[in-house]
Amino acid sequence: MPHDGWHPHGDGHGHPHHHWHDPPTRRLVLAAATFLPFGGASAQSADAQQRIADQATRLLALLDDRQRRQVLIAFDSANRLDWHYIPRSRPGLSLGEMTPTQADAARALFATVLNDQGLGLLDGVRLLEGVLREQQGSWRDPGRYYLSVFGMPGRFPWGWRFEGHHLSLNVALPAAGHVAVTPFFVGAHPATVRDGPNKGFRLLGGAEDLARQIMTGLNDAQRRTALIANRSFGEIVASPRREQDLGQPRGLELAAMDSPSRQRVEALMETFLGTLTPDLVASQKRRVMEQGLERFRFAWAGSLQPGEAYYFRVHGPATLIEHDNTQNDANHVHSVWRDLAADFGHDALAEHYRQQPHR
Repeated sequence: MPHDGWHPHGDGHGHPHHHWHDPPTRRLVLAAATFLPFGGASAQSADAQQRIADQATRLLALLDDRQRRQVLIAFDSANRLDWHYIPRSRPGLSLGEMTPTQADAARALFATVLNDQGLGLLDGVRLLEGVLREQQGSWRDPGRYYLSVFGMPGRFPWGWRFEGHHLSLNVALPAAGHVAVTPFFVGAHPATVRDGPNKGFRLLGGAEDLARQIMTGLNDAQRRTALIANRSFGEIVASPRREQDLGQPRGLELAAMDSPSRQRVEALMETFLGTLTPDLVASQKRRVMEQGLERFRFAWAGSLQPGEAYYFRVHGPATLIEHDNTQNDANHVHSVWRDLAADFGHDALAEHYRQQPHR
């Protein structure tokens, strides 16, 4: 798949790092008109798992022994579930430690689960890390995003994670026929770039715009139901190990919305679910439909005034999408897609172990 090239260049502080040129910012804006209705999901292609395993194997073959030891972690390691999006030390192999050929192979691995829209999110997070580097110094590093491979590609169960500041993509292949891609966290700081060459860039602006359109399109009674708090929460609720704090879905049921509002909620969900390759999009949409899309609820917290702190979520029986913009004077977004029953492949993994005791 052609891309914008991961080639090392100076960062202005004397440190080389890998960075692809001219991130495709225009491509990141979701065009609701291209949205595929949830009812139109086709069967997942059988070769997704093979495609992912083949590219992971190709990448591992390009690494030297030391790099391979860094990147390979036991599948049953507690680290596989220890996801986070704060700046911190991480196991795995960073992009900054890879050669251009290795970094291209890593991107090809990401492209086995993500489409151009999804790859654009990864690009945008690292672009914003570069913006922070200019403002805050070299401890912000677009090269410090780490790949970890859990288990051995092609031998169930196995998986991988790509993670750094404001990014955590967790892919698990727990058993034949199952690919889990959650938790998938994307952050944006600044949410709107205020100056410099990327002025006006809004990595997650499409989601905010859709959520505001949803609230605007509701009548007064519906809006009161959707509004679950007068203040934003200051953080996503389902941050690591806090899932139980969510409780039951709250807000306005999709069943109570008119067709345009419901379509906007579907388009809002598409900002995350629509980042996957076509076969994985189909399987995730099928999972949503199995939960009963009409039972999902849309909720808003905080101000409706642009520029003031706000929070929103779409919450179904298992699927959850959250978005909070409170920090740094409401210019710092945390957003996440989670499957509260199948994060990290938990549902299929339990079934796998029931059928075939772990060796």
